[in-house]
Amino acid sequence: MLSKKTKYALHALTYLGKHQEQGTVLIHDIAEEYGISHKFLENILLELRKAGYLGSKKGKGGGYYLIKDPKDIPLSRVIRLLDGPIAMLPCVSLNYYEPCAECKDESKCGINKVMIQVRDETLKILENKTLEDILKGE
Repeated sequence: MLSKKTKYALHALTYLGKHQEQGTVLIHDIAEEYGISHKFLENILLELRKAGYLGSKKGKGGGYYLIKDPKDIPLSRVIRLLDGPIAMLPCVSLNYYEPCAECKDESKCGINKVMIQVRDETLKILENKTLEDILKGE
């Protein structure tokens, strides 16, 4: 399940994508649209800015804006940035691998084999879906 943080990040990115023509967007506008705490949203937007998805401008006419084209923002990267691993178990994670304490031999673990398939199919979808796909669905 996606965390609230990631869900709010996707909402914010969607809002910014819808309002690209207008230039910068105030945090207040996004927070009000989705009922998100201003402070929580501010931290999320800072993370997205540090990751190179957003730009920001201070002062009059300031706010946040997308610096990447929506088609260049894969959902898998946003999820990993904010939630960490996409895999359901640490023993099948590509980027955050850890062996399971209770498993004696991963090569003979049926759970591991099934979860690798789940991870691969999930990644196949998330790596090929972008912010642009979300915007098209709105």
